[in-house]
Amino acid sequence: MSITRFAVAGATGRLGRHVVDVLAERGHQVVPMARATGVDIITGEGLAEALTGVEVIIDVASWHGSEQEAATEFFRTSARNLQEAGQKAGVAQITVASIIGVDNATAGFLAAKKVHEELLLSGSLPTRILRAAQFHEFVGQLLDWQQGDVAYLPSLPTQLVACRTVAEELVDLATAPGTPAPGTPIPEIAGPRKETLAEAAQLLGARRGIKVVGIDGSGMPDAEIAADGGFLPSPHAKLAGPTFQEWLDTQP
Repeated sequence: MSITRFAVAGATGRLGRHVVDVLAERGHQVVPMARATGVDIITGEGLAEALTGVEVIIDVASWHGSEQEAATEFFRTSARNLQEAGQKAGVAQITVASIIGVDNATAGFLAAKKVHEELLLSGSLPTRILRAAQFHEFVGQLLDWQQGDVAYLPSLPTQLVACRTVAEELVDLATAPGTPAPGTPIPEIAGPRKETLAEAAQLLGARRGIKVVGIDGSGMPDAEIAADGGFLPSPHAKLAGPTFQEWLDTQP
């Protein structure tokens, strides 16, 4: 693969940092796009300049909350701006990270991501999507949100995956030649082991001195769909390690 110039939207985020690393390790030129680097994909500030000479945009920018309306507005604006600015700059394609099961979602953040996919796909630039399971890194965030030394987390099934693993798969997709055949399912990446969020959190909680109690998850958006496995990987998904326990053992 010849050296390609990539712009990474959300470059300083949890996934974005790994995408930047993987691209650089593989010898590509990287333009990190984030407010910290002077590029705002919502206001458009610095966007045209950042995309000069860029061939592929990798979009891993995300909204920081779970409220559906605010998240939808963020993704609606970012999709429009990246499509319009990308087209003007002569970008060839966009590759975006999404979430496994978004097509089943009816509420919350996942429903906002479903809109995000639809808007990018309906734009003028060809868009490739990689749907990922929840990240290993997400478990610590869930614990951070809880107060005190007991945390109540949903016992909903998941197949957690490492951010680094997702970043590698995303870069593979962004650099893959040709275009997917019509009717090809949207690729998915998930971890090797099915577990519940509460089970994973118990492993991390033990390190932090926090007791984790599993609850049924009712009150969460689409909890019933999740409980029925609606957000687990499809049969065509690629499964890749490390497991949550293996990943945890490498964390400082």
